[in-house]
Amino acid sequence: MLSFNRSAVALFLLLSSSSPDNMQALQSSIVRPARSLTSKLSRSAIRMTSTEADVPAGPKVVPNEEAYEKVAMDEIVSLCKRRGIIFPSSEIYNGFAGFYDYGPIGSEMKKNVKDVWWKHFVTMREDVVGLDSSIIHNPTTWKSSGHLDGFSDPMVDCRETKLRYRADQLFASPIVLKENSETIGWVCVPEDNDEKMLKDAKKMAKKIMKENGHKGKEIEGFSFKDLTEVSEEEMAAIPSPGSGQPTLTMPRDFNLMFQTNVGAISDASSVAYLRPETAQGIFINFKNAIGTSRAKIPFGIAQIGKAFRNEITPRNFIFRSREFEQMEVEYFIPPGDDVWQPFHEKWLAESKDFLVSIGLREDLMGWDVHEGDGLAHYARACTDITFRFPFGEQELMGIAARGNFDLTQHSEGSGKDLVYFDDQTKEKYIPHCIEPSLGVDRLILALICSAYAEDEVNGEKRNFLKFHPKIAPVKVSVLPLLKNKEALVSVARDLYDELKKRWNVSWDATGAIGRRYRRADEVGTPFCITVDFETIEDDAGVTIRDRDTTEQIRLPIDEVIPYLSKQIDGY
Repeated sequence: MLSFNRSAVALFLLLSSSSPDNMQALQSSIVRPARSLTSKLSRSAIRMTSTEADVPAGPKVVPNEEAYEKVAMDEIVSLCKRRGIIFPSSEIYNGFAGFYDYGPIGSEMKKNVKDVWWKHFVTMREDVVGLDSSIIHNPTTWKSSGHLDGFSDPMVDCRETKLRYRADQLFASPIVLKENSETIGWVCVPEDNDEKMLKDAKKMAKKIMKENGHKGKEIEGFSFKDLTEVSEEEMAAIPSPGSGQPTLTMPRDFNLMFQTNVGAISDASSVAYLRPETAQGIFINFKNAIGTSRAKIPFGIAQIGKAFRNEITPRNFIFRSREFEQMEVEYFIPPGDDVWQPFHEKWLAESKDFLVSIGLREDLMGWDVHEGDGLAHYARACTDITFRFPFGEQELMGIAARGNFDLTQHSEGSGKDLVYFDDQTKEKYIPHCIEPSLGVDRLILALICSAYAEDEVNGEKRNFLKFHPKIAPVKVSVLPLLKNKEALVSVARDLYDELKKRWNVSWDATGAIGRRYRRADEVGTPFCITVDFETIEDDAGVTIRDRDTTEQIRLPIDEVIPYLSKQIDGY
């Protein structure tokens, strides 16, 4: 009678859903011929060796290698909202430009990203210590660092629409006729990937040519330059993206720091600023950190924290927002022209290795070496690790050799001695530093883009997120085959409670097993554990399904945690 019930249940589930995952899961639940004595005795061997038992081969998976190449940024934004990763801030009040909230899945992922960065660059190193400085510093901090006078972006206004734009993010080009080299107008498009900018420029040029009686004529190729490079005469002919007419002002500087007041009286004496970067909190605590940690140079101070910039035009989702989080190390080294370069090269290599180790696609990464005018006046060198987002290749992480500019400025501004005495060389000097700086939000966006995947499982299309187990928001989903079978639910619940002590795991007992697999795939859960009749009646362990391959293995319950620990944590 028991065998009949199991077959009936399996058949019912099979008929209710015919997805490849359902077929695979149910094959292990359908009744089999009675085992011989040898088979029964072999269960102990299965338990000891953790070999697969009665689990069929996984379905055929055909990845769509071009999925990311075709995805638009709007689709990424929609995906993030739909799956509870990132929401627009204050959405019930129609949002607030440049601010975002992390949802249930996103907040867990953000925590994982920060934890793995901290473990890699602080906990696992003997030469780096941590710091958590305040968001608001003494205002003189920003005077000394140069932010009060020089932390600005070039801005242009549209006189008609009153919209503001960053001048270095709008690109203009003359429309030049091929037949006589005559300039008949200008196009102006926002910064984006090359394909999108070219498409928008062609559309705008076509409209202008039609209006000026040059419809159908051939034009020269566009020669874009940003609005910081145009003359007043050229600006008078460049159309505003808002009005379509030449109504833009000439660029002027706009300070990016958020101003606030501290204390009961709001006057000039109470003015303070929300920090625009976390680095200065490290520099002003240099003496405290090195003294209390008894560190010797070379050594670093690391910090993760919020920063705020009043961006003129926040854009591209969380890539450029007004409230963001940074992960930075200021790695202090001795002075000397022959000293900084080996340290800089080492941090370049270590930074890239870290990014790849947490799931960033190496084929989407690149390097951008700053030279000439692109290099800050105080820096010896700066190299960015770039990432190819749907809106183009942009800076993801910067690794700069900053010299001793910051410590020197704060020493002079505060009147405090920030000189370091080297016990070995008996020298006194103000240390130089290497600064690997990474935005949490930009990294999360790059990880989402890297994880975006599509494939076909036995002909059925699947859209999922291929997060590395280290940063996956949900590590494991526990699935009892049937929610109304107490024996199944009890065993699954016990396992779920044990896994919760170690990782963020989910419980899903509703719907066909294939649909539950898909729900887990959509949020990037790397492993699904199914408790079925083999688990409770034959003591044959549980099945563990891999998200990427959809293949399943069967393991004894007491070997599940060691197996997952190796896959998720690496040990």
